[in-house]
Amino acid sequence: MRGLRNKGVLVTGGASGIGAATAARFLEEGAQVCVLDRDPKGNDAIQASLPGLRATIRCDVTRTEEVRAAFDQAVALMGGVDVVINNAGISIRHRFLEITAEDWDRVLAVNLTGVFHVAQTGARHMIQRGKGVILNTASTNGIAGYPFYADYNATKAGVIELTRSMALELAPAVRVNAVAPGYVLTPMQRAEYTDEMLEEVNRKLPLGRHALPEEVAALFAFLASDDAAYITGHVYCLDGGELAGGLASR
Repeated sequence: MRGLRNKGVLVTGGASGIGAATAARFLEEGAQVCVLDRDPKGNDAIQASLPGLRATIRCDVTRTEEVRAAFDQAVALMGGVDVVINNAGISIRHRFLEITAEDWDRVLAVNLTGVFHVAQTGARHMIQRGKGVILNTASTNGIAGYPFYADYNATKAGVIELTRSMALELAPAVRVNAVAPGYVLTPMQRAEYTDEMLEEVNRKLPLGRHALPEEVAALFAFLASDDAAYITGHVYCLDGGELAGGLASR
């Protein structure tokens, strides 16, 4: 991709899954990369597997002061942050009537409020510099209805509207887009789905399989690059054709 070499890239939720694959892809593109994650063991593991990282920074995105401190550290290490991949997120598989107030608050805090904290901190830095790209991780769950994830779905719909609003207000200096993956074979997905459930999902998808985290990372790299310089305010689905035929809730 054009224009990514030596850029400062910050990836939240970067210790595993899509975040880890995204950190690896930007390193391949010649960028400087800092990973933010609240899991110290995960941070140690990703630093060992990707020694080219500038740093892994422990950060809980639900805490504004931690986000600001982590961002300051990333700026000091990389000389600035040109790209934010706002990827930290959690999900809990449960029925709507079984969602507790604590569950709701926890999922909302990470998936929506955390995205806001990181996006606003990044945007303030980028506006001062006169340039930047913010990419938020949404989901097809924010576009169509899915059972067992009402709280998660609500947060991802919120991320989509936050993305569009940010794009309007931050243009022309900062481009803002969202990537909405469908089913991706990540540790989080494996923790919630049995092998039989994964196969059931695969049978309904037109492409017949889950996405790989590396495929989502490739879309992030494109949207951050100069090849996407005229793209802002959009949500890009990467779903193997899932939504094309209304298969999402079957």
